[in-house]
Amino acid sequence: MKTTSRRTPRRLAAGLAVGALALAACGSDSNDADESATTEAAAEESSESSGEESAEAGTIVDVAVGAGTFNTLVAAVTAAGLAETLSGEGPFTVFAPTDDAFAALPDGLVDALLLPENEAALTAVLTYHVLGAEVPSSDVAPGDVETLQGESITIGVEDGTVTVNDATVTAVDVEASNGVIHVIDAVLVPPSIDATALLVADAMEEDAMEEEDEAGTIVDVAVGAGSFDTLVAAVTAAGLAETLSGEGPFTVFAPTDEAFAALPDGLVEALLLPENVDVLTAVLTYHVLGAEVPSSDVAPGDVETLEGEDVTIGVEDGTVTVNQATVIAVDVEASNGVIHVIDAVLVPPSIDVSTLL
Repeated sequence: MKTTSRRTPRRLAAGLAVGALALAACGSDSNDADESATTEAAAEESSESSGEESAEAGTIVDVAVGAGTFNTLVAAVTAAGLAETLSGEGPFTVFAPTDDAFAALPDGLVDALLLPENEAALTAVLTYHVLGAEVPSSDVAPGDVETLQGESITIGVEDGTVTVNDATVTAVDVEASNGVIHVIDAVLVPPSIDATALLVADAMEEDAMEEEDEAGTIVDVAVGAGSFDTLVAAVTAAGLAETLSGEGPFTVFAPTDEAFAALPDGLVEALLLPENVDVLTAVLTYHVLGAEVPSSDVAPGDVETLEGEDVTIGVEDGTVTVNQATVIAVDVEASNGVIHVIDAVLVPPSIDVSTLL
């Protein structure tokens, strides 16, 4: 990384001030002459020094470090191994969330993103803030723009205010040697990233670590997690709690409460009826393997379940699927096996759940 000039923080502050003034000028029709003159003077001063700044400005990473208001962003970029990339030739446009923007995220989410096992998710979130071209504010136009992460962000421009998805741009055109920074007041999350799942996984991992020497059974861990209430109720109704508290070992693909809630209306209630206990048992055991399979041993292919039919494991670009469900958290340890969390309920091919409705 290049060494930041002593003058960079002062220049960045000036750049932020000019950007804020420019946004304020665009957003209000009632600015008086004195305010207009101040903005124009600041802009002229910035323009006169632009050549010198271009020569001395550090990379995007250098500028972010020197600003002092992007400490969380810098820590995240470093944890994801992106510092070298964003110090490269570029050019880039970075929509940079402030420390306050990161602080507004749900409790524990930043810590979860910074865990080594969530590096892929962190990288996706960060590159979702980056464009592979330099786009100054003068070139910004409403519409969808593809990010380095691959998904698009939506730019909005209304009454002089620029938005990126649900974030507002609060300062513009902070120059760096390899691109430009626009400051935003919220963290952008790609549609493909389930932040809630990261929190669930982090909470479960903490529970597992706390009970490392006396880990409970798969049923105990599921009960303690607080995000598998429907699964636990179903296991109890089917009389499988004793089985899944036994010696094992087992691998359970555990659907969250949200996964059960996504089923057709009335289906969960129907499955829990005493007359449907055989169907419920088949559905539940279709989520269980009769061996402990950590994520490091997962490979594409068909695997037989305790129910007797196979599930199909898919692995593509680091994403693991089980039939049509996506694995959103892995390797939640229990004394008699392991849990992998999935975002949908699996139904055996031999079961026609529509007949229950």
